[in-house]
Amino acid sequence: MSSDPWGRVDETGTVYVRTADGEKVVGSWQAGSPEEALAYFERKYEGLVVEIGLLEKRVRTTDLSAKDAQAAIDHLREQVDAHHAVGDLDALRKRLDKLVATVDARREERKAQRARQSDEARKAKEDLVAEAEQLAQSDQWRAAGERLRALVDTWKGLPRLDRKSDDELWHRFSHARSAFSKRRKAHFAQLDAQREEARRVKERLVAEAEALSGSTDWGPTAARYRELMAEWKAAGRAQREHEDDLWNRFRGAQDVFFAARSSVFAERDAEQSENLKLKEELAEEAEKLLPITDLKTARAAFRSINERWEAIGHVPRDARPRVEGRMHTVERAIQEAEEAEWRRTNPEARARAEGLTGQLQAAVDKLRAQIDQARAQGNNAKADKLQRELEGRQALLEQALKGLQEFGG
Repeated sequence: MSSDPWGRVDETGTVYVRTADGEKVVGSWQAGSPEEALAYFERKYEGLVVEIGLLEKRVRTTDLSAKDAQAAIDHLREQVDAHHAVGDLDALRKRLDKLVATVDARREERKAQRARQSDEARKAKEDLVAEAEQLAQSDQWRAAGERLRALVDTWKGLPRLDRKSDDELWHRFSHARSAFSKRRKAHFAQLDAQREEARRVKERLVAEAEALSGSTDWGPTAARYRELMAEWKAAGRAQREHEDDLWNRFRGAQDVFFAARSSVFAERDAEQSENLKLKEELAEEAEKLLPITDLKTARAAFRSINERWEAIGHVPRDARPRVEGRMHTVERAIQEAEEAEWRRTNPEARARAEGLTGQLQAAVDKLRAQIDQARAQGNNAKADKLQRELEGRQALLEQALKGLQEFGG
């Protein structure tokens, strides 16, 4: 009889393996010595060890499915339970049990991963639907249309959900796209109608502009052309193929009229240029009165200059503000001198100014005394409040004193 720590061979050639549940028959060996029998069944055990090791590695390092892993485990367990090998079979069972636990954990992990992926896909699709529904109300037709097309591509790249959820979300997504398409189609249909109406309006404006182009009623016709231009702008744009042609005709009619008017006005401008020279000479004569030193003499001289000014006709429109401004500057200086003289010689105004100054000075003195008293009593809050009031009264007093100085006092 031959034996090792995990098995033995009896005198009949029967091979046994030792397990936690006692000895189990492995098989019968008649072809050789007992040592050869043990060695044969030990090799079968080593083969099981290798297969289990390979399966452990596959489970650990590859994406072997839980179903395939469990089938491989069951196959190996059948071989271990058949007791056709000599070795620590209980250790192999423990390794297989541990492998089952690993596969079960992997199955739960993948189940949780699929659930997370499903939740992420659901959230992503819900976000796409929400954005699509918001875009459905947009008036940015081009940008919103391009974004909706991009959302469709994004949707196609996401995993499917359960059929009911996926169909419901797709229905909302598709409805939002359809709603946007309907609004865009209605918008451009309305735009086409507006452009056709603009074309009709502008054709009427062109006809009137061309009819007015030969008018010599310069003022009213120019005013009417301004009104026509305002109506043109308010009409909106016509179709592109009509807009430029209509505008060229409209602008051409105006150019004919305004060119004729400019020719007539050029003759008038020659006369007005001569008037401008005369008025510039008068403005220069008036400016020599500055600064005002003798109000009575200056007033009489300016009255004479102004009478000659009024006798001269119109000057060119673009020069009018400049030359008239020079005269107005002298006139304002005379008026200011008159006002200053009146203030200096007005006893009632001086009395009012002196009275106001006296009242303000009394109020300032009173506030200063109150502040000193509050500080002495330790009431700093009251003193600070009175100080702010004092600053306001002092500012008023300074203004009143400046006004009083104008009377020479």
